[in-house]
Amino acid sequence: MNKLSPMHPGEVLREEFLAPLKISAIKLAARCRVPRTRIERLVAEETGVTADTALRLGKALGTSPEFWLNLQSRFDVLTAQKSIGRELNKIEPVAA
Repeated sequence: MNKLSPMHPGEVLREEFLAPLKISAIKLAARCRVPRTRIERLVAEETGVTADTALRLGKALGTSPEFWLNLQSRFDVLTAQKSIGRELNKIEPVAA
């Protein structure tokens, strides 16, 4: 059974915020006072959410910065787990 790929924060931004609000990445970038390419690359899932971007998205979209950072953290962990899963299985826990 194939597992779904981890959800990138850019997908959440695109599908749950930009589309319903009918706002473009360019307009959101202007609201966030960042270069348009920062939001465009995030929405295209080419880059991740930084603390700076999380603060700005939180302010502009009425969410918390932690919402964005948690999405990014989960994406990073699941992506790494998929990449090194076999190696992780070989690690023995340190005795308590």
